[in-house]
Amino acid sequence: MTSIASESRTAPAPKYHYDSGRRWQTFLLEFAKYAILIPLTISFAFPLYWMISSALKVDSQVFTVPPILLPYPIHPENFIEGWQVLPFTRYAVNSVVFYTVPAVVFTVLSSTVVAYGFSRLRWPGRDTMFWLVVMTMMLPWAVTMVPLFITFKWLGWLDTYRPLVVPALFSHPYIVFLLRQFFMTLPEELSDAARIDGATEFGILFRIILPLTKPALAVVALFRFLWAWNDYLGPLIYLRDQNRYPLALGIEQLSNRANDIGNFSNGLPYLMAVSTLVALPIIVTFFFAQRTFIEGISVTGLKG
Repeated sequence: MTSIASESRTAPAPKYHYDSGRRWQTFLLEFAKYAILIPLTISFAFPLYWMISSALKVDSQVFTVPPILLPYPIHPENFIEGWQVLPFTRYAVNSVVFYTVPAVVFTVLSSTVVAYGFSRLRWPGRDTMFWLVVMTMMLPWAVTMVPLFITFKWLGWLDTYRPLVVPALFSHPYIVFLLRQFFMTLPEELSDAARIDGATEFGILFRIILPLTKPALAVVALFRFLWAWNDYLGPLIYLRDQNRYPLALGIEQLSNRANDIGNFSNGLPYLMAVSTLVALPIIVTFFFAQRTFIEGISVTGLKG
């Protein structure tokens, strides 16, 4: 009896209360996480939903009290009619052919070569020059806007896409920084082995380094695509002929008409419809490239 009593006194306490408290703690943490994330997600997604829903309404339904969240009846013809108010097909061709595609290709190629020189080649003053390049990112656009305008006017490039595309041939400091950080994570032995086999630096770059940097290249290409596709101030400064306008300036022209309610009926739904069509390529591109994009973001900037 004594041994049984002593064993009962020395037996460990049950873990029921500890496990139950831990489960409640985990539940509260998960609840708090979703309680914060769900409202934030709604706040970010609601402007996009409001744009799409407004594109399916008529003018009298856009601003009502209380607001109409579900348009009825819907008017999908607003997308076709709004696109035809101005020559948006020409604006789309200008944005894609004359601005976005050349800017993306030129920026990625030139920035890749510059980043390779800063990361894989050893030459005097390399790090000092790199930090000078990075420091240019601190200059605001307003500081360089007037000198660039005077320079391009002296060259006779105004009212063309050259001021928007030609600078892309000289790389972009932010993209150079991202690619350099990624290149420095690759083992030096790959380049050394290729040099022993007689490969040139350009051969090493295009045959060995670039195939390993697809995620990083996808990230910088997507960044440059967004900058060019959404650029409004650059075309506004350098372009005068409306036949050369990109989509951003086309939307601005449509917005001016939408504000003139007396002469342009159904202007706000048309504006929302065209804005939805312009935003669609960005959404579709990110949807199909999100895995590569997130992978590239996670692997760039790992090594200084």
